[in-house]
Amino acid sequence: MLLWVGLGNPGAEHAKQRHNIGFMAVERIAARHRFGPWRSRFKGETSEGQIAGQRIVLLKPHTYMNASGNSVQPAAAFHKIPLADITAFHDELDLAPGKVRVKKGGGAAGHNGLRDMQRAFASPDFWRVRLGIGHPGHKDRVHGHVLGNFAKVDGEWLDRLLDAVADAAPLLAEGKPEEFMTKVALLTQG
Repeated sequence: MLLWVGLGNPGAEHAKQRHNIGFMAVERIAARHRFGPWRSRFKGETSEGQIAGQRIVLLKPHTYMNASGNSVQPAAAFHKIPLADITAFHDELDLAPGKVRVKKGGGAAGHNGLRDMQRAFASPDFWRVRLGIGHPGHKDRVHGHVLGNFAKVDGEWLDRLLDAVADAAPLLAEGKPEEFMTKVALLTQG
């Protein structure tokens, strides 16, 4: 069993913010692969299904980004999912909009959701799907950029990215992160 966590903030006022691209990604995966309905559990919402023969629990923590670990850790403990089988989908300032990178472990790079997951597990050794949102150019503008809504002009690349992540999800479920990144890159060219 795998646990795929979309990082974001709960509530309609946050739904279209760049910081919520993790929520958007797991929602698209759930819809594309016909997962079960979202249910309130583990201080968040979960949806369960199968991709490429793997049972997957999708989780959207409703603890707010800074306390994501308070949702992820109990979900992992309940389902007895080891850290190596947990993947966080999150926004990444250091990648151009629409670019995707997958890595295991590493630092939080100022991302409070990742930092709190590392705190909750006392380890950084979970997988991350880094979804590029671009950098606003200066560190003083980061907060507003991350918590700002995607602009209308972002809609085309964002929709293409979310579709590509959902379409390539079987490769991720099979433990093929390089192939996943390649397929996403091919599907988002345009």
